[in-house]
Amino acid sequence: MIEPEHQKEEFVQEKEIKIIKGNVAAAYAAKSARVQVISAYPITPQTTVVEKLSEFVDGGLMPGTQYIRVESEHSVLASLVGASMAGVRTFTATSGQGLFYMNEMVHWAAGMRLPIVMAIASRGPAPPWNIWADFSDVVSSRDTGWMCSFCASHQEIYDEILMSYKICEDSDVLLPKFVVYGGFILSHTSKPVIIEDQEKVDNFLPPLPDEKGWPHVWIDPDRPMMFGNLIMPSGFYMEFRMKIHNAHMRAKEKIQKTAKEFKDVFGRDYGNGLVQEYRMDDAEVAVINYGDLALQMEEAVDRAREEGYNVGSVKLRCFRPFPTEDVRTIAKKVKVLGVIDRATAFGSQTGGPVSGEVKAALHGVQGTAEVIPIINGLGGREVSLAQQVDQLKMLVHYKETGELPKEKLVNGTIWDGLLEVK
Repeated sequence: MIEPEHQKEEFVQEKEIKIIKGNVAAAYAAKSARVQVISAYPITPQTTVVEKLSEFVDGGLMPGTQYIRVESEHSVLASLVGASMAGVRTFTATSGQGLFYMNEMVHWAAGMRLPIVMAIASRGPAPPWNIWADFSDVVSSRDTGWMCSFCASHQEIYDEILMSYKICEDSDVLLPKFVVYGGFILSHTSKPVIIEDQEKVDNFLPPLPDEKGWPHVWIDPDRPMMFGNLIMPSGFYMEFRMKIHNAHMRAKEKIQKTAKEFKDVFGRDYGNGLVQEYRMDDAEVAVINYGDLALQMEEAVDRAREEGYNVGSVKLRCFRPFPTEDVRTIAKKVKVLGVIDRATAFGSQTGGPVSGEVKAALHGVQGTAEVIPIINGLGGREVSLAQQVDQLKMLVHYKETGELPKEKLVNGTIWDGLLEVK
């Protein structure tokens, strides 16, 4: 067992601003959170997360932290499942095919209610091979029981990982979490990031687990416990699943509370933690977006407003648990709501995962906006600021005329930015 107090005495970090890549910001967040076990296997575009952490550990900057090199992504998460069961704070990162390879253990971690935090530098699934931003990889794990949040900036990567430990380790939640950002767009570009004072972070986060481990699971010969045993249909399997779902529902309040506490302590505002609205007070048309494109969309809103278009935007921060109540409130503010996906949900009602979720949330609710599903930027394809301004104008045009561009409309969804193919 790692001694938390021993680790705390030897680790000091003063507040500073560094110009770093998004992956490095994720590594600094894990360092600031005093993670006790890191498991690593390289896969583009997340590799530099675990590389940086190996430098920290090897350089003595994370005393007491155990860094495990394994032979596959499946073993990455298998080792963290074991470490978390023993009662320590854990961290890793992966992307795309790596997440798919660890799929069995993804389900195991959620089923065991282990508060593991994992950074995902999202990339397009193969084939054909693609290593650029596309959130279809993490969307494929949306029903595994993991919580999931999207980051729009380098600073948000650092901040969201810190907030995630506070949420995941709450005794009313105890769930694992994906912290997701676009591969190469955020993972490999550099921006200023505030690395916070260690004492301040320590006071914000819950204390590291003691020798007794978590309150619900432990490895202790004096307190024998059976893990992963077979449950017959007449047993409590269904009830276990219900409890995971209920924990997600409770997590919404914890996410909101944590976002408020984070703003009070560190001064950075992420809305209510679930969503973040921009110029929505008097908007008649709006879009819901996520990831880095949500941040760029705010500038598109400003430019469209300068041209007289009464528009707004919403950054979806939390995908699981899904902020159903917030989406309903937002949809009652405007006449038309565009929902923009950088991911696919093949064969669903819209082809996009978030637009499908929004439509489900609004089903049967009176007085809500008409939803226009939009897909763009798959496989890292560039989505320009001008393109986003045009998306807003298109939605305003639809509000006024009921017309959408037929050349972009495929099975009821706008596919924006397609190449001409035969």
